[in-house]
Amino acid sequence: MHQASTCGARRADVIVIGAGLVGASTAWWLQQQGHAVVLIDPALAGPKGSEVGKPDPAVRSGSRAALGLLMADVAQRSSGRGWRLRQRSRILWDLWCRQLAEAGWPVPRRPGLLVLAGDAETQERQQRLVLERQKRGVPLEWWERPQLERLDPLVPAAALGGLYSPRDGQIDPIAALEALLGDGLRQGVQGLAERVLRLERPVNGGWSAVLAGGDHHRADWVVIAAGLGSAGLLRQVPELAGAAAIPPLEPVLGQALELERGPDANDEALWSWPGAVVWRGLNLVPRPDLAGGLRFWLGATLEPGERADPLALERLRSLKGEAPPWLQQARLLHSWQGCRCRPQGKPAPLLEALADGLLLVSGHYRNGVLLAPASAEWVAQQLEPATLPAAGT
Repeated sequence: MHQASTCGARRADVIVIGAGLVGASTAWWLQQQGHAVVLIDPALAGPKGSEVGKPDPAVRSGSRAALGLLMADVAQRSSGRGWRLRQRSRILWDLWCRQLAEAGWPVPRRPGLLVLAGDAETQERQQRLVLERQKRGVPLEWWERPQLERLDPLVPAAALGGLYSPRDGQIDPIAALEALLGDGLRQGVQGLAERVLRLERPVNGGWSAVLAGGDHHRADWVVIAAGLGSAGLLRQVPELAGAAAIPPLEPVLGQALELERGPDANDEALWSWPGAVVWRGLNLVPRPDLAGGLRFWLGATLEPGERADPLALERLRSLKGEAPPWLQQARLLHSWQGCRCRPQGKPAPLLEALADGLLLVSGHYRNGVLLAPASAEWVAQQLEPATLPAAGT
């Protein structure tokens, strides 16, 4: 862990715009490095009567709609930026969860991920991936159908086998968000429940965020992690206006469900699954830690735009017509939705230095929870060469 320098140099002042999981991770990590951080997002106001730093749970940003799957070792690509970011985040989440727990902010993390194969082509591809990763020391396993049949509750009958990854898994995204915000504020992150209208360049350098309330907030660096709102802020920066440097971002809505298994569930082994299960791109996440031990999450749909499709929710509920009986009989507790931010014409995520002191960290699409730590680390690395000289030196 880097510490703030005491040898004649001061760390940078940073504004982070957007308090979703990526923005909160960035603010928390930069504070750990000794930077002075201001985190700005209207959602920090929370519901009426709550304190700053407790976002309103009714506000369903991409972070608060996520199921929190961590899919690092099972990624199809074995090299390149995406692979490196996934592997680095896997390591950092282990470190961060220990550190947050020691600070009094435990974050539920459940290891294990089973990706089922629903056809022969997927089965063959997964088996090749297991062999390739095992040669590199990545502990993937291939589970045959008889092994799947021993699981309780049963997985879809059409599953031919499954790719099991013990190092991947699932993290509670809301608990992680609240832990990062809570510990960050405790350590000195300044939270402002405001909306940023525009960014300006003062004549003496740095940046100024003009807030809806009329205040101007100055900093050496600005990190934009505002999801779908990022492009709107960038278009108001004179040196970027109309430039190809502003990537188009599109919303992809996701709907998710929380359900509860019926009373016929096996009380001795409520969930013998090795972790979360993925079936044809849909995620089933056991939550034995929740009241009763019978709850689970099911998600999420992929719907272009911001309008929810009731038919898509029905297909999700039935696992596209392949739900086993126990899932068909499960009781619906509630549903929710949120929009992920997907870049057009560029791979996700967008980690870009757009101007001197201006960084874009957005467009994580379906991997915002997984890649939040590596994204925060990337921001910190951009600031390192620009540590500012102490005044008067």
